Amino acid sequence: MSYRYQDLERWLLQGIEQQRWQPGERLPSIRELCRQKQLSKATVMHALQRLEALGLIAVRPKSGYFVLPPPAPVEAAATPPAIRPPRPVTVSDVLLDIMQRSAAFDLLPMPDTDERPRALVTLNRCIGRALRRQKGSDHQYYDEPAGSLALREQLVVHALKRGWHAAPERLCITSGCQHALFLALMACCQPGDVVAVESPGFYGVLQLLQQLGLKGVEVPAAGQGMDMDALDAVLQRWPVKACIVSPAFATPGGALMPIEARKRLMALADRHDLALIEDDIYADTAFMEIPDPLKALDTENRVILCSSFSKSLSRDLRLGWVSGARWHDRILQLKLVTQLASSRYLQQGVADFMADGSYAGHLRSQRTRLRQQRDQLLQVLNAWPVECQISRPEGGLAVWLELPLQIDTLALYHRAREQGVIITPGPLFSMTGQYRHCLRMSFAHPWNERRLQALQQLGVLLAP
Repeated sequence: MSYRYQDLERWLLQGIEQQRWQPGERLPSIRELCRQKQLSKATVMHALQRLEALGLIAVRPKSGYFVLPPPAPVEAAATPPAIRPPRPVTVSDVLLDIMQRSAAFDLLPMPDTDERPRALVTLNRCIGRALRRQKGSDHQYYDEPAGSLALREQLVVHALKRGWHAAPERLCITSGCQHALFLALMACCQPGDVVAVESPGFYGVLQLLQQLGLKGVEVPAAGQGMDMDALDAVLQRWPVKACIVSPAFATPGGALMPIEARKRLMALADRHDLALIEDDIYADTAFMEIPDPLKALDTENRVILCSSFSKSLSRDLRLGWVSGARWHDRILQLKLVTQLASSRYLQQGVADFMADGSYAGHLRSQRTRLRQQRDQLLQVLNAWPVECQISRPEGGLAVWLELPLQIDTLALYHRAREQGVIITPGPLFSMTGQYRHCLRMSFAHPWNERRLQALQQLGVLLAP
């Protein structure tokens, strides 16, 4: 099913691609498109604004929308980037500064009081009912190590919709995805082991490698995720014990790994006897169909799937899960050591929220909201006074900006912070200090007036 604005968007896009309208030429007016296509003004405006966000057209006040010239082609690199040997990891203090300001996915260090999705009201009611249903001395007992059976059963139902036949006894509830990744690495690695990671990749993984005394080797990742040719070369050269990968909308750029690459990854893992640790935390943010997990292809019991509700529902829940493959029993033991148990009433409340269809309904509305917020962000970024390449993910919470090479985003971080704006510099997504000219920019929050002003401030700071 497609919406009418999408049909108009496709028709206009086809006309631009077929050069029905040449660069610099004006598109039919809004009134003409309304009459010609029998559409409302709001529908036509929505389609035009989406094309504007993609940088294909631009509006001229009192004149209409005009086709922009295509961007200059980017020359391919003469040689692939060199892969550096495995090394211990040290994470920048800038990351701690960002987390202390609660601005990992926001330009502003202070939260807005008017942001409260309806689903969270329903979730809080479910949690409150679960708390009131506690009996006698329930509060005096710990939950079982694997976590609430009711919640694990709901996760099984959710996984089945994505082509993964999970089992409740092979799931363990954790304190978020970071905790799940921590347990996975502890279960399958020893200090000094080599772990392959995406580059650019999740800075939280780099923190874990540092804490556990593991060595990391960076494997290039771009628009379609981790480069399988590069991973193959790494595996032939160094004794890699595990590989951490995010096939679905990997941070920072939102890459989605195609099925062919996933199958090749599984084949490489089988050949080299790798533990594959799948960070699946962004899958439920998909704008369209939620992709199947890598775990669904696992026939050798070597994919440890880690996820949580923090990106799809609430950061504050601190509820995640892990399916530990052949290391699952070890992971259950490690959970006892690192967390002991999870809150019973919190788990039951979330299980009820999923069972009555509220979570599925929340995901449907979230997809529309996130896509609109992504398009708004792209529209503003395309108007910045500096040229940049921007990813256009179909899920996740962020885009990846490649700015001119002379721009140092670590230096920009301190200048922007003085004006009350927090950015996430590119080097945080690498253990080797790469990507100094890059930024991760989130669209997790609505673009209210304060955030739009912050974006404009950044544009001014970047102006040549």
